[in-house]
Amino acid sequence: MTKSVLLVGVGGQGTILASKLLTTGLMEAGYDVKMSEIHGMSQRGGSVSSQVRYGDSVCSPVIEIGGADILVSFEKMEALRWLEYLKPEGKIVYNNYRMDSMPVLTGKAEYKENEIEAELERLDARKLNAADKAVELGNAKVMNIILLGALVKSMELEHINWENIIRDNVKEKFVDINIKAFNEGMKLVTKEALATN
Repeated sequence: MTKSVLLVGVGGQGTILASKLLTTGLMEAGYDVKMSEIHGMSQRGGSVSSQVRYGDSVCSPVIEIGGADILVSFEKMEALRWLEYLKPEGKIVYNNYRMDSMPVLTGKAEYKENEIEAELERLDARKLNAADKAVELGNAKVMNIILLGALVKSMELEHINWENIIRDNVKEKFVDINIKAFNEGMKLVTKEALATN
């Protein structure tokens, strides 16, 4: 059975690195994996999405509308922007973090924070404070790895040796902080929280 994971965010948040680590781990575990990525104006605060599909045999890397088992949003407004791709019974995990996109920065769009949060609550989305946790760890840039840890726990993929994947794919001086971040992300997702989603 094929599982579909959609990771979305704003350029500069490390969405692509997280999805590449996920893909590498899944491949090393013996899954057939296909990944596709869309960079909007990713260098300038544009929308970025990564689609990862894995299973025994995966034909297409593209997640159709209504096909994602889980939507992991690195920025809260992006969760709603990509909502149509989620299965009716799919899970939403989102980072409680605001990063204004180009349309908001240029005044062409408004960031309705209260409405976004109310809608995510209505959808029973799982809110994570990955940005705060990253700052606590001493490096705001590891927010993406915290979210990767939460995703791994949410999809019950703990059997894969993620520590080795991080060691092999991250610059040596950042390995320890990234492993710490990954483990913190795993801790943010409890079995009780999964049962309610």
